[in-house]
Amino acid sequence: MKAIVVADQTVGTAGMTLEERPDPEAAGNDVLVEVHASGFTPGELTWPSAWVDRLGRDRTPSIPGHELAGVVSALGYGTAGLSVGQRVFGLTDWTRDGTLAEYAAVEARNLAPLPGDVDFTVGASLPISGLTAWQGLFVHGQVQPGQSVLVHGAAGGVGSMVTQLAREAGAYVIGTGRAADRQAALDFGAQEFVDLDNDALKEVGGVDLVFDVIGGDIGKASAGLVRAGGTLVTIAGPPEARPAEGRAIDFVVEADRAQLGEIVQRVRDGRLRTTIGTVATLDDAVAAFNPTERTKGKTIIRVRP
Repeated sequence: MKAIVVADQTVGTAGMTLEERPDPEAAGNDVLVEVHASGFTPGELTWPSAWVDRLGRDRTPSIPGHELAGVVSALGYGTAGLSVGQRVFGLTDWTRDGTLAEYAAVEARNLAPLPGDVDFTVGASLPISGLTAWQGLFVHGQVQPGQSVLVHGAAGGVGSMVTQLAREAGAYVIGTGRAADRQAALDFGAQEFVDLDNDALKEVGGVDLVFDVIGGDIGKASAGLVRAGGTLVTIAGPPEARPAEGRAIDFVVEADRAQLGEIVQRVRDGRLRTTIGTVATLDDAVAAFNPTERTKGKTIIRVRP
């Protein structure tokens, strides 16, 4: 099969190559997925799991990418809950070969059915951003109707999902970003917008929940905005500051079939929309992940037409 391969951690996406690799096999509780579309997060090449297995052993050359949408082509021993020919989407294991390939072996529990009226390209754009937003808001942040939520990067991949889900949950949403992101953040449902380059973050006042995707000085300043009993949720690593009378939680997104089902249902009925930028073929994937100018939206690789 054709696959995108990385072997040198020091060069990042510039070290990606398109190669022929053996087809993977579905182990026990796995399914083999014929990949139709794949998502990739450029930052994943800085994660140790991109280069070593669960026991810390070198696993290069490795296939990156952890989001996919496709069709089940084979079942491993003992696999239940999915069937051959079924459309699926989901999030693969961090320490195994990924989804920038024509086939991927995935634990069945990491996948959810993809309805026939949702395009594979859309399906592949949902798992990381959608699950991160869902888990940060509802599992870790325990957001409630009427609460105020400060969403950093409200026009970005994760932030836009957080903004939409928080608004639907009945929260008052304050988005942040650069000046050029203002209208997009408002379109996603933010009721206020803070320009991080020109506005004073402290002017926001107290909020019940901060969803931080930035960290650093922004994360530290945000901790001071959390009201008593509130929560700072971050995906930017362990927080450097914590709310004086609240909680601080950093987490890594996990696959969850039920949550994927909730997310894709909202996409189907128009309550949630994803932001897709470049769509490229597997043959053009290396160039797509090394653009000559800044692009907006998530880059999706359409593995099959």
